[in-house]
Amino acid sequence: MNKFLSVITVISASLFFSGSLSAQPEQQVKTAIQKKLGANVKVKSVSPAPVSGLYEILVGHDIFYTDVSAKYLIQGEIIEIATGKNITEQRQADLNRIKWSDLSPTNAIKNVRGDGRRQLAVFSDPNCGYCKRLEKTLQQLDNVTIYTYLMPILSSDSAQKSKQIWCSTDPNKAYMDWMINGITPSGKGDCSTPLDQNMAFATTYGVTGTPTLFFADGSRFPGAVQITNIEKKFNSLK
Repeated sequence: MNKFLSVITVISASLFFSGSLSAQPEQQVKTAIQKKLGANVKVKSVSPAPVSGLYEILVGHDIFYTDVSAKYLIQGEIIEIATGKNITEQRQADLNRIKWSDLSPTNAIKNVRGDGRRQLAVFSDPNCGYCKRLEKTLQQLDNVTIYTYLMPILSSDSAQKSKQIWCSTDPNKAYMDWMINGITPSGKGDCSTPLDQNMAFATTYGVTGTPTLFFADGSRFPGAVQITNIEKKFNSLK
């Protein structure tokens, strides 16, 4: 009888152990893929992909896929044929979303147009050509409040111009004069600035380039976004 009970105990333990493993395949895949990618690559998460047998791998703010044995690393997009929906793109957008409340308006140059009901945050480097292009595009917007967070990442001159703009009597005018009209800011740049806080926010939320836009729902649009896409996004938030 004791021998029989011992066998039952071993079988039960084996079933429990195997069941635990099968219940947590994501952790097994994460461990395996992390080992293969090496210590220099940080796998943030692993979750089932919408395609059977594949797993989504999140490395930094980028999405990859792998199989259950972590033998392959797949880079590309999953598109649902029936609807044409780009599942990877949508997932990437969700992962890049922030809480609007995480932004600190006091660290931004505020520009209110019309009733200001629509809100937009822009991370910008004053020496960024694409940022200047975007600013010209944003001139077409009305009934909007734009918060510009100076993010000098291109050069020491970017940092100096950011300080001069922020320390000007009218930072918004100084910023627009430079970005739109090419008038060099004349502020001394010796006041207290939020540049370090803006850079820290960028690091925390993976803002690696300028311009980067954020909408009130937390979604981000990188690059010199076209006015049609901006208006389309605003309309979707109504």
